[in-house]
Amino acid sequence: MTRYEQLAQSMAVEIRSGNLAPGARMPSLRQIIAQHGVSQSTVSRAYYLLEQWGLVLAEERSGYYVAPPANAPEAAARASAGESATVDISELVFSVLDAAKQPGIVPLGSAFPSPLLFPLSRLAKSLGQAARNVSPWSTVVDLPPGNENLRRQIALRYLRVGISQPADDIVVTNGALEALNLCLMAVTQPGDIVAVESPGFYVALQAIERLGLRAVEIPVDPTAGLDLDALAQALEKHPIRACWFMTNFQNPTGVTLSAEKKQALVELLARHEVPLIEDDVYGELHYAPNYPPPAMAFDRRGLVMHCGSFSKTLAPGYRVGWASAGRFAERVQRLKLMTTLSASIPVQAGIADYLEHGGYERHLKKIRLALQAQRDAMAGAIRRWLPEGTQQTQPEGGYFLWLRFREPIDAMALHRLAIERGISVAPGPLFSVSHGFENCIRLNYGHPWSPRIEEAIRTLGALLVRPEVRAHD
Repeated sequence: MTRYEQLAQSMAVEIRSGNLAPGARMPSLRQIIAQHGVSQSTVSRAYYLLEQWGLVLAEERSGYYVAPPANAPEAAARASAGESATVDISELVFSVLDAAKQPGIVPLGSAFPSPLLFPLSRLAKSLGQAARNVSPWSTVVDLPPGNENLRRQIALRYLRVGISQPADDIVVTNGALEALNLCLMAVTQPGDIVAVESPGFYVALQAIERLGLRAVEIPVDPTAGLDLDALAQALEKHPIRACWFMTNFQNPTGVTLSAEKKQALVELLARHEVPLIEDDVYGELHYAPNYPPPAMAFDRRGLVMHCGSFSKTLAPGYRVGWASAGRFAERVQRLKLMTTLSASIPVQAGIADYLEHGGYERHLKKIRLALQAQRDAMAGAIRRWLPEGTQQTQPEGGYFLWLRFREPIDAMALHRLAIERGISVAPGPLFSVSHGFENCIRLNYGHPWSPRIEEAIRTLGALLVRPEVRAHD
């Protein structure tokens, strides 16, 4: 157990024993540093764990306070401490997603941006052109690794961020989800342990569940990102066979690892010979001038399997993604042949035509500006309508905000009440093996701002004070 985990556990004992009453102010960082002789980083990590366990609440510019009792299950604490666990998340995910399919719902819990942001008519033109010119032999030639022109266009996009990526090592898939699943299958067997983020995207948890794998959760700070110290400890403690992380605009928090942390991550995994499955579907949706380089940019051993997609940036319904799988490319290609054989051949050709002739860069600049404006609009509405002290992230890309409430809430109860009023949200328990983060929700700002969305945020603010939601008061 690391020093910060020991510190967190000792404070947790004081809280659970009742020596620190609900509402009591916790010692300041300076006091703990002086008392225990530890670094500020150690204290900060300890308090972050206590927040994850639901034992303390942070109040901006004031400090930490003991949360009301029974705010989080003991299982959440065990998972955060780096124990491996079986995954049982799918029923929860399906119940939330099914409820959000109601017609006319305000899709704040959706995983997709608005289709109105995409150049669908220009894409249709490219698809029609490609369909007219497709060769009968393409049904054979374009089997995995996929359409040659499309793979060449993807390789050119890697060059834009300084990565020399051979087109022959790129495998075209049915969206990024298949790419990620194929990569996971390529490096694991049932019963193996996979490191995942906490909170992390529920699709990774579902894939681990489906393949009969076990998960070790690595904490993600909404500001600093993945906890590399916790990962290093987990690598020493467990025979981890793969890591599945999002280094750019992580879902659900929106946080991006610095270039220095990405390099440190790659070097750490290289020392242990552990492959990284890098989910980078939001990387092109950056608001700063340049694409933040993925962890793949620092890989010299072929251990990073970089997965991308056009579903979040260009064509969600076309289901075209890819894996640049390093030393595992041939294995991923064979798994693709053994499972779904090939992505749609005309669609591959149509996307390639658009990338070459359709003005993809112009489109990306437009969608980035739109998403940034929508982020700011939603952030303003949250400040206006949600309770004082609500913590929200400020992502520099993608289209998700991660909210943590100062007062303890039941995010699942909030989800149910919101659905009844035609609003979907993504409750925190979706994003961890232990169904933790009950005090958090994820909101999607990928839809053009409107009075209807403003009203939905106002309604959420009203629901947050309902007794059904304030279940732990």
